[in-house]
Amino acid sequence: MDDKRSKILSVPLSIFRSSWIFFIVPVVVLSETASLIVRSKASVGSKLGGGGGVFLGVAILAIFGVFAWFAILNQKTSEKKEILGGDDDSFIEKVPKFQYEELTLATNNFSSVLGRGGSSCVFKGTLREGTCVAVKRTMQGQEHGKREFQAELAGIMRLNVQNANIVQLLGYCVVPRGPRFLIYEFIPNGSLDSWIFPHKHNGNQPRGCLPLKSRYKVAIDVAKALSYLHNARILHLDVKPENILLDSSFQALVSDFGLAELMGEIEGSIVVKRVRGTREYLAPEWILQGRVSAKTDVYSYGMLLLEMIGGQRNIRKHDDIKRWEYFPKIVFDKMKAGKLLEALDKRLMDKTVDENVVRKLAYVALWCVQEKIKLRPNMAQAIDMLEGRLPVNEPPETGMFFLDLLVIQGKASVVRTV
Repeated sequence: MDDKRSKILSVPLSIFRSSWIFFIVPVVVLSETASLIVRSKASVGSKLGGGGGVFLGVAILAIFGVFAWFAILNQKTSEKKEILGGDDDSFIEKVPKFQYEELTLATNNFSSVLGRGGSSCVFKGTLREGTCVAVKRTMQGQEHGKREFQAELAGIMRLNVQNANIVQLLGYCVVPRGPRFLIYEFIPNGSLDSWIFPHKHNGNQPRGCLPLKSRYKVAIDVAKALSYLHNARILHLDVKPENILLDSSFQALVSDFGLAELMGEIEGSIVVKRVRGTREYLAPEWILQGRVSAKTDVYSYGMLLLEMIGGQRNIRKHDDIKRWEYFPKIVFDKMKAGKLLEALDKRLMDKTVDENVVRKLAYVALWCVQEKIKLRPNMAQAIDMLEGRLPVNEPPETGMFFLDLLVIQGKASVVRTV
């Protein structure tokens, strides 16, 4: 009997890695224990008296309780690993978890599409209490979509205090072996690109023309959001008009943390295994060296400012189908020629246009896109320059990266020019 009891109680801990074991093992244990009770009823009764049966019953319940506790613990650990991919899971308790059925009901079976991306789709929804939400669904079966979901959730959860210029995460939902969802507050005026570009792009219809004063305010809002992120040691790494949302009063909020990375030090840099994001906004050190830092976001921010100034993409096809023009170089040349207003969005040109605001935006933008990292300001300095606390000197000429599309035998070549 001692050998059998030893056999029952010496279950190796390695089997606990499979959650289904937690439901099989207790059954085996109880079965073996019951067999022992039957076989040794006489001897146990003689040795332990009437209390022996009670003792064994309590022991059986204790064993079952231990296995049940391990099962629950393993399930929670597996769920956190599935959600964050092994990242620090201490933040997950802060975020409400939604049920898939709730989201299906809120979005009317995912019928109202707000936008689409490479690995995700965003739907408009209304919760039972009437709150409007934006539900971001990661496409099922796409590994990079899973990584972006994990990065976005982990990144935004690290923000201890909600910032007025960062979109608020309301919750998440993970369907086992299915899609993943992030639930955000709904921002009514959509993304910035639909307010600064006159033509449809990536499925976004133009909503109107944002006035220069509002663009200047948006520039400051975005700078404050990025400065806040950098102070929290978070790199956004996907700063572009599509990821800037405008609320009902046209206050800007930074969204989409799918490419976010955590820095070890505020002034340090990290190596990223692969180049991601939209090429037009990527800093040269990321493309050439695979290194990113807070100054990488600064570069992207500068490219964003230039597009806000001109109301056009920084890289666009010129009259000649074989040539593509690089707007940052155009802005620099206009600045040197004293004709900066010629680079301004033509829809903004009138007698009331403030040339000082245009100059300030252009100067800050051209400082931010300097090829030499040390010449770029940090985001706190960019805010001070925009708000007048720091002087904004004329930026120097810089080696610039851009696309010169040569249609040669149907193939495109990327070249570097100054």
